[in-house]
Order: sequence, then structure tokens, then C-alpha cells
Amino acid sequence: MPAAPVHETGAMIAGMAPDLRPETVHFCTLPCERAAALHLPEALAMVREAEGVTLILPEGAARLQGFALEQPMRQITLQVHSSLEGVGLTAAVAGALAGAGIACNMVAGYHHDHAFVPAADAERALGVLRDLAGQAGGSP
Repeated sequence: MPAAPVHETGAMIAGMAPDLRPETVHFCTLPCERAAALHLPEALAMVREAEGVTLILPEGAARLQGFALEQPMRQITLQVHSSLEGVGLTAAVAGALAGAGIACNMVAGYHHDHAFVPAADAERALGVLRDLAGQAGGSP
């Protein structure tokens, strides 16, 4: 039986157990009409905006589709099953990374939150988040 979602802010932060994914990813954009014609099962996420569609793609898929590879990013998955109604996890993560001078783009899924950080800062970002979890009472 899957664990129940965690609602309490301190418990979400303490239990986040950040996991740095090994692959480099890229945020790519294209017009909505072009996105409809693409079949990209490897896309980690897709966001529709008025200006077009943003895709988060593994580097190989982005390269294969001919996207500019301008900003290599790495994904840090917060392993806690955070509630969709939970308050404060995103703010705590983004705030800690901002305090360390690390850019962060947060994406929330149903089960987990994901921080996308510049690839060059990924290991340092992981350390910042582990420290944050430890300060909140979780294991480093």
C-alpha cells in the first residue's frame, strides 16, 4: 500500500530525501501547432502557455529533435510523497537554493516535487537540500 501524502510543512521538508537524477535535461519550447505533431514519450513534462509549449526533455531527445541546448539542467526529485495541498515545501526548497545563489525551476507531479537546477550547480544544490532536510529533522 503506498504511503499517504504528507501535509505538514516540517515533515515534508524533513522527509524530502532529495535524489539527483543522473541525466542532463533541457527546457525546450516550440509553437503549439508543432507540438501537437510530435510524439515525445521521453518528455519529462509539458506545459502549454500562450506563447507555445515548453517541454522538459532528456538531452539526447532534445538534440535529436534539433532543439537548442542552451541551458543544461539536472533534476532533483524530492522523494517525500508531498500532498498537493501541502504548503511550504516549494518555498523552502526554492528559498534555500536561492540563498545559495542557485537557480531553481520547480515542477510538481502527483507524488513528488522536482527541482530543476543548472547542471553545473547540481551537486552543490543536492548538498543544500540535504542540509535543509537535516535541519528540519530528516536524515541528511
